[in-house]
Amino acid sequence: MTTLLLILNLMTMTHELPKLPYALDALAPQISEETMLYHYGKHHKAYVDNLNRLIDGTRWQNATLEEIVLGADGAIFNNAAQAWNHTFFFLSLSPDPKSVPTGALAEAIDRDFGSFESFKETMGKAAAGQFGSGWAWLVQDKDGKLSVVAESNAGNPMTRGLKPLLNIDVWEHAYYIDYRNRRPDFIQAVWDRVDWKTVEKRFGEK
Repeated sequence: MTTLLLILNLMTMTHELPKLPYALDALAPQISEETMLYHYGKHHKAYVDNLNRLIDGTRWQNATLEEIVLGADGAIFNNAAQAWNHTFFFLSLSPDPKSVPTGALAEAIDRDFGSFESFKETMGKAAAGQFGSGWAWLVQDKDGKLSVVAESNAGNPMTRGLKPLLNIDVWEHAYYIDYRNRRPDFIQAVWDRVDWKTVEKRFGEK
């Protein structure tokens, strides 16, 4: 083994907090700057930092975030999945979003939910009804069918062979500063920041 390969094998992949494509105050009033400072700047960062610490010296030290989510368990899975879930959530939002889906995604939503409003009602109920901490997800199965699933804690539908398209974070740290215990109000407000251009792009990816 060459010296270079030895050095590469000893290196640990460092996962980083992703840079957001908008300022921390850009999602207000639906999501305040204060919430983003805690949700993104502290909670999300803590998951990334914890993951880097936990994978050091393990079989996961050079794995991608998705590989860890799909293969790990325990604390490593929890922190990797939360890092992945939060990145996915924050990148689903925009200060200037496309407010409704169009094209192939809109047709799939109408086919599988009846209408866009019916889809929002279904996903809103899944998010509001999640007992304790967790997530609501719009997903696509291997046959192309769309559905809504709820996952508790750090759950991620990729572990069940489902393709994530959109998620809503219903851990209390996502909304308590702005909405206190009014989770349904937070869920309703989030729709005003979901960027369907991003969701459409995910839908179209193989």
